[in-house]
Amino acid sequence: MKVALFATCLVDTVAPQVARATAVLLERLGHEVVVPPGQSCCGQMHVNTGYRREAVPIVANHVRAFAGALSSGVEAIVAPSGSCVASIHHQQAMVARRAGEHALADDAAALAGRTYELSQFLVDVLGVTDVGAYYPHRVTYHPTCHSLRMLRVGDRPLQLLRAVRGLELVELPAADQCCGFGGTFAVKNAETSTAMLTDKMAGVLSTHAEVCTAGDASCLMHIGGGLSRLRSGTRTVHLAEILASTEDAVTPRQATTPAVTP
Repeated sequence: MKVALFATCLVDTVAPQVARATAVLLERLGHEVVVPPGQSCCGQMHVNTGYRREAVPIVANHVRAFAGALSSGVEAIVAPSGSCVASIHHQQAMVARRAGEHALADDAAALAGRTYELSQFLVDVLGVTDVGAYYPHRVTYHPTCHSLRMLRVGDRPLQLLRAVRGLELVELPAADQCCGFGGTFAVKNAETSTAMLTDKMAGVLSTHAEVCTAGDASCLMHIGGGLSRLRSGTRTVHLAEILASTEDAVTPRQATTPAVTP
């Protein structure tokens, strides 16, 4: 299958190793991966902050970039981000339609139907849970809000993690509680965000896991920043990086977040 990778702007800027790991994984499973030029932001940040009209040209750019890929034989679009895929599914067409851009809204809706979050694509489209990964670490999983509540990925990431050889999966207490990031929420409501992060970190540390994983680099950036300031020894690693790891291949870089200074 020919697959287009939507890297997402945050992954491209902060955690490019996540995009590389996604491509490595899909190619290892026998699929051709292309990265359409011209891709940028999906517009989620603008919509969530109230700039819906300003998001319209961003949506148009996204549709243009990936519609071209579909016309060249791409069968599916995959992103290592539940948050961005949720925006594509639930915001893009709505934003365009409210702006009176009905043709763009129709194109965005059609594109959304071919766009998948990584775990959804692996389990639902490819029908695989064992991707041949090897990751000998104690790991806990944080289900991010958009993937949990908007995309409803359910236990797909857990199915994939349970099939990873060498991995010890430990349950995260209060897993369904938000980590406090929420994009600009963490900036505009810093004290509340920090309190939520404190609770999330307490849950992570109670598992004595070496690694906290998730399907969104944004949440991992937030959690990882807090854990690094505590010098806890627990690191954050994206689900794609774990699934791309094998005994024979060099393990992708093991920190999703850059070093954060107090």
